[in-house]
Amino acid sequence: MNVLFRTDSSLTIGTGHVMRCLTLANQLKKQVNANVSFICRDLEGNLINFIKDNGFRVLVLPKIQINKADHLAIFKWYEKNWKQDVYETQFLFKKYNFSIDLLVVDHYGLDSKWESKIKPFSKKIMVIDDLANRKHVCDFLLDQNWYLNYQDRYKNLVPPECKQLLGPNYVLLREEFIEASRQKRIRDGKIHNILVFFGGTDPTNETIKTLNALALLENNIKVNVVVGSSNRRKHEIREYCDRYLNFFFHCQVSNMAELMNEADLAIGAGGTTTWERCYLGLPSITIIVADNQIELTDSVSKFGATINLGCSHEVTSDQIFEAVKDLIEHPKKAQLLSERASKLVNHKIVNTYPVVKVIMEELK
Repeated sequence: MNVLFRTDSSLTIGTGHVMRCLTLANQLKKQVNANVSFICRDLEGNLINFIKDNGFRVLVLPKIQINKADHLAIFKWYEKNWKQDVYETQFLFKKYNFSIDLLVVDHYGLDSKWESKIKPFSKKIMVIDDLANRKHVCDFLLDQNWYLNYQDRYKNLVPPECKQLLGPNYVLLREEFIEASRQKRIRDGKIHNILVFFGGTDPTNETIKTLNALALLENNIKVNVVVGSSNRRKHEIREYCDRYLNFFFHCQVSNMAELMNEADLAIGAGGTTTWERCYLGLPSITIIVADNQIELTDSVSKFGATINLGCSHEVTSDQIFEAVKDLIEHPKKAQLLSERASKLVNHKIVNTYPVVKVIMEELK
């Protein structure tokens, strides 16, 4: 079984697309011995070497010229130049004589126009999305997020025969989280350990903003600070942490589930990490750092599973401090956040990797 992933990562795109694709890739390799490859564009801050380090072949699309000051520039490029991406992708297919059973596309810049041109090269196409803002030509669509109207979001955006895998019961969690859930703590709401993580790149510098808030707390609270290797300010953040005995710096970790299990509270962005926190019942304060996180964070907050402070440009260190201080003074609030978060994910279903099961049934 030959599986190909088309996804990108960069300082502006972030690392979430690649990380969830790697989770699915590892499970397909483990459970059905799939032959897995990736196609990624050479963008600044990419995870191409990280994908290779995980044991997968990566075919690289050429660099492109974009306005680095515009965080939406990469998506504007794809909107205008999607045909170029089609041509370059097809060139790789022909060069390496690919026989593809499943093509997995996880990319906000690609839609039905691109997919219809690529479809003849693959038996099946799976799209991973959470925006529900464009049409797709695909056999499966995966959106692992929970929204108030999650069952109807793609009603007119995919073909009638498309199998839709919707909601957090289809969440792609790394095995470390499945394992950590077996030692999952019973949380009493008391906060002695805080985890700070704003994704692999943190382009809006929420980490420093949060540390400025936590520096005002009593120093008997342990603070674990995690950044990705692509974070431009990682050296500055390390130096900040070195000034405090209770701040501990971590870069590109492989034990995130362990750190979450140890934490009593997490402060971070929305996106995929939301479900990792919910799965382990970790109370959280969320700051929205990208437009695609707005609807998800709002829905999870209304369910009572996180505290939504709003969009990053509106959030101050003082607001973060007050939110943390309130939870420290009212442990029952933190405990309720934990209970509500756990209810959003059905552990028995998630642990069986239902996405892999669906793929295998369709490709028999």
